[in-house]
This record gives sequence, C-alpha cells and structure tokens, in this order.
Amino acid sequence: MKNATSCGGVVIHKGKILLLYKNYGDRYSGWVLPKGSMEEGETCEETALREVKEETGATGEIIKYIDETSFEFNSPEGRILKHVKWYLMKSQNYYSRPQRSEYFEDSGYYKYHEAYHLLYFQNERQILEKAYEEYKKIRRDNILKGRE
Repeated sequence: MKNATSCGGVVIHKGKILLLYKNYGDRYSGWVLPKGSMEEGETCEETALREVKEETGATGEIIKYIDETSFEFNSPEGRILKHVKWYLMKSQNYYSRPQRSEYFEDSGYYKYHEAYHLLYFQNERQILEKAYEEYKKIRRDNILKGRE
C-alpha cells in the first residue's frame, strides 16, 4: 500500500463554513471540504492555503491546525492510504467559485448545522465538529478580551 498526504481547510467567515459540491461521475457526488495533494517542496500549511484558493477561489488565513484523517482508496497505481491534515481557517468575505476542472459544480458558505448534514464523508463531519468547537472557543476568548 502506498501512502499519500493531502492538506485542507475548514474555512469560516462570520460563523459560516465553506463547502464544495463535487460531482465525480459514477464514484460519488456530494458536499466536501476543500483539500488536495502536496506539491514538491510545499509545507502542509502552504498546501492547505493553495488548495483552498484553487478549489474555491477563497483566500484563507490559517488560524490553527485541527487534526488528521485517513482513508483508503484504489487507484491505477494500486491501493492508497491517504492522510489529510486539516486546518481551521478564516476568510475575509463570502466569495467563492468552484474549480470546474476538478469536478466541483457549486460552492458556498453554510451555517454549521447545514454544513454538517450536507457533508458527504463522515470523517469530514468529524473534522468540522472539531474545527467549529475551536472556532467558537477562539471567538469566545476574543470577545472576552475585547478583540471582536
């Protein structure tokens, strides 16, 4: 089995989460978080920021590392074990546009409960839970410190 690493972001603006709708033919169609494979010489943070920008058009800013998920899939090269490193990010506005060349048909920002139920993959719902809890904690701390 071959190992591979991807990085992605839970991008939030004013409490709403950025999702993408991917229609990948007969494999699956559903809502996902932006993520993608590392390129030569990139850090995980650089990959996560680049992938968010490429897939959604949104410019994110990393707030905090959240966690890693893993899953297996078949490819023409054989079985792959994919590790995905996730970051909590913020954006400055609600702008998004799906990257059509990667089979994304739609994108947008959704309230937490909507995003949670829209997400296609269980492991992405778990990451969303962790990221949103962290977002609420940071927001609460900032309010207490008078920064918001």
